[in-house]
Amino acid sequence: MTTKTTCSDFVQFFRSWVSDPMRVAAIAPSGERLARLMTQEIEPVGGPVLELGPGTGVFTRALLARGIAESDLTLIEFGEEFAVQLRGRFPEARVVRMDAAELGEYGLFAEAPFGAVVSGLPLLSMPPEKVAAIVGGAFATLRPDGAFYQFTYGPRCPVPRSILNRLGLKATRIGGTVRNIPPAGVYRISRGKPLEVSVDGSDFRSAKEDAAIAAYAGEADARRPEAGA
Repeated sequence: MTTKTTCSDFVQFFRSWVSDPMRVAAIAPSGERLARLMTQEIEPVGGPVLELGPGTGVFTRALLARGIAESDLTLIEFGEEFAVQLRGRFPEARVVRMDAAELGEYGLFAEAPFGAVVSGLPLLSMPPEKVAAIVGGAFATLRPDGAFYQFTYGPRCPVPRSILNRLGLKATRIGGTVRNIPPAGVYRISRGKPLEVSVDGSDFRSAKEDAAIAAYAGEADARRPEAGA
């Protein structure tokens, strides 16, 4: 949290943490320094952006400051109190109240692949199968060159290496900041293998990668996680 974070946002965030610490996993909203770091590689020309767990909208505001049109934002929020607030603050954005682990289940976003995913979800507090469902589902909505941005309070990427390997992904630490409560690091997760090229010259993922993503994205239906995003 920084001085730019409003007192009401802090109070709401803290109350949500008290009521469900495993879902919120932090006592205060992310600070503006972390928000700038999370969004520094995202450009308007990259296409629409999907945000997971936007909370009070700190990362959302940073995306708008980067020039992303509000109408190009889709915000996935599980907490009802945050979803209501987000609809009021960002009326042109698409706000969907749902568990991010269900991203790959219904094909809700297949019509417009995203250029980037920005995640404020507390992945470290989630079981591996839920993390796999979230990341796999997110990559099912991403363009071939799209990236998934995730912050963490831990010393390494919060997506386990076993999940990255199974999904054909790689994680790169792009920075960190101590001017956040608590200090945080940011990772870019992207597809790790070159795209194959079809006979007509179009790009597509390998069959192995598509199968892995589909398998993990579908796990949420078979093993309904109890924790919300």
